[in-house]
Amino acid sequence: METHPDGGPPAPLLQVDGVTLAFGGVKALSGVGFDVQPGSITAVIGPNGAGKTSLFNTISGFYRPTGGSIRFQGEDITRMPAPRRARLGLGRSFQNIALFRGMTVLDNIKLGRHAHLRTNVLDALLYLGRARREEAELRRDIEERIIDFLEIDHIRHAPVAALSYGLQKRVEMARALAMQPRILMLDEPVAGMNREETEDMARFILDVRAEWGVTVLMVEHDMGMVMDLSDHVVVLNFGQVIAQGTPAVVQADPEVNRAYLGAGDVGELRQRLRGAAERPAPVGHLPAMAQRAA
Repeated sequence: METHPDGGPPAPLLQVDGVTLAFGGVKALSGVGFDVQPGSITAVIGPNGAGKTSLFNTISGFYRPTGGSIRFQGEDITRMPAPRRARLGLGRSFQNIALFRGMTVLDNIKLGRHAHLRTNVLDALLYLGRARREEAELRRDIEERIIDFLEIDHIRHAPVAALSYGLQKRVEMARALAMQPRILMLDEPVAGMNREETEDMARFILDVRAEWGVTVLMVEHDMGMVMDLSDHVVVLNFGQVIAQGTPAVVQADPEVNRAYLGAGDVGELRQRLRGAAERPAPVGHLPAMAQRAA
């Protein structure tokens, strides 16, 4: 982990300060602020419509904020276009899978390195020396590191359209890793997965931090996974930060309980749990504070 020059705590890798985002008269984000420390796993959570994906799109450069600032490695990137942010080290996946379904797994992953390629158009068209060397280096890195790391060697030549949803999410993570990110931004990495797929993805997230030194910033609805993996949790509701801190601090915050559960009192919570017990619910998608209160 990086240290501050004066020997104090490390400087934040990402700083979001007072970010506001408006679409016409509607505010999607209002004064959002938090830091992401190097080597950490930071989770952004909140009810549906809280502004989580809007925040991700603003950090990665797809939306331009109407107020506030975003700094990455100390550099102001608030007005920087998305491709430049990717070259600096912001790699991300998407809530709705954004792979090229007619292409193979390997070709989809290779596209993640596009922002870093130095080959010019003529070299690429003629497939000259520099293009050949970059292609060989890229393929070696992807096949020996990323594909092996995510355990998808058996599908490397398969078309993406033929894969299960869980494997497609894994391929999308592989493409984001091919971008050589300093921060890996994962937008709902386990949405729609079964228990086994969720456990595999959780393991990959922990390993990419431990083995590759990549900082992780994720949006996720699976509160069990969030509370188990995260160092820091930021809670959004109606576009505003209502709480942040360690998982234990966030779970105990009454504002968080109100955001997820309505009134936030134990009586109502038990009523909701009894009602949920009468109908099937997706495993892991009940807020962890509800699971524990039961």
